[in-house]
Amino acid sequence: MNLDLTEEQKLIQDTARDFAKAELEPVAARLDQEKDRETLLANLKKLAELGFMGLNIKEEYGGSEAGVVAFSVAMTEIARACASTAVTVSVNNMVCEVIQAIGTEEQKNKYIPKICSGEYAAGSFGLTENSAGSDPSGMVTTAVKDGDFYVLNGSKIFITSAPYAGVFVVWAVTDKEAPKGKGISCFLIEAGTPGLTIGKEEKKMGQHASATNELIFENCRVPASAMMGKPNDGFRIAVGELAGGRIGIGSLGLGVGLAAMDHATRYANDRMQFSQKISNFQAIQWMIADSYTELEAARLLLMNAAFRKEHGRPFAKEASMAKMFATESANRACYNALQMLGGYGYTQDFPIERYARDARITTIYEGTSEIQRLIVSREILRGLSA
Repeated sequence: MNLDLTEEQKLIQDTARDFAKAELEPVAARLDQEKDRETLLANLKKLAELGFMGLNIKEEYGGSEAGVVAFSVAMTEIARACASTAVTVSVNNMVCEVIQAIGTEEQKNKYIPKICSGEYAAGSFGLTENSAGSDPSGMVTTAVKDGDFYVLNGSKIFITSAPYAGVFVVWAVTDKEAPKGKGISCFLIEAGTPGLTIGKEEKKMGQHASATNELIFENCRVPASAMMGKPNDGFRIAVGELAGGRIGIGSLGLGVGLAAMDHATRYANDRMQFSQKISNFQAIQWMIADSYTELEAARLLLMNAAFRKEHGRPFAKEASMAKMFATESANRACYNALQMLGGYGYTQDFPIERYARDARITTIYEGTSEIQRLIVSREILRGLSA
């Protein structure tokens, strides 16, 4: 079994690491404190020019065609420096992937190159609603057929990158009489479409530079050609694409956890108490050992899920395992890091408190840890009854 990255994957990892160190890390604290959107968008454009917005997208649509493993390692390196930038990159990649997977040739050629090139700063998913979070099949936003058009009414919440997205992948109920989850369709809706309003921006605990907004649809009229895939088949699409997104968010969590432990370990090796470095104390050594061991296990789980997806094998269970373990390990690592710095870890003079805030959401978005456990257990039990 060969666990080494290929030369291309190493090159992408190194490029992401170098860019993150040079461009993202120096501004991450300011982005967090000031929500410096101009700098965020400028860095997103640079990342697009480097090929990071379509890592698993075919070259004919403007992508890098580097694969899912490359996507995972790039996400980890970007997140080490700035989680707000990383989550935008992750969502952009997944928007491109869903369009590539089920879009028409016209849709692929129209939208994917604009995201990959940075012409669109971002793409967004419009799935979650007030009454449909962990259970997206319970959504109530509707799309009613009207001749050659569909008219959407309803709202979505927690939409990443909404103010600067060029296109939205939106799910809506197209058949109210169908069984739950069976009457949902998927649409591509451009920013600026009449009837689509970007609502309030959430005031979040972390990842401050990444905008998270409400979407409001009020008689939003889109052509029937805006539908992706088959009518009433949208829920299956959503479930499939969320599985891929979990690799991205798990990789993001891994990056944040590694950044926290790297900083705390260097600090512990310099900090003197009781006339010696605190890294000499077993309590600190065990935090270091436990956190790095968990983070390495998370990396291997993510690589397994990414490898399986890249080679066309079933990967939903593996992606859920990786996302759950990586994000929970990242949170533990961040809190261990904060503890290692003591009172300094709780101040904004050091980046640990930002890492801890940024990591917290990773166990919630793209499916909570509780939902991941349901998926994993369901797949295992299904295998026993097969």
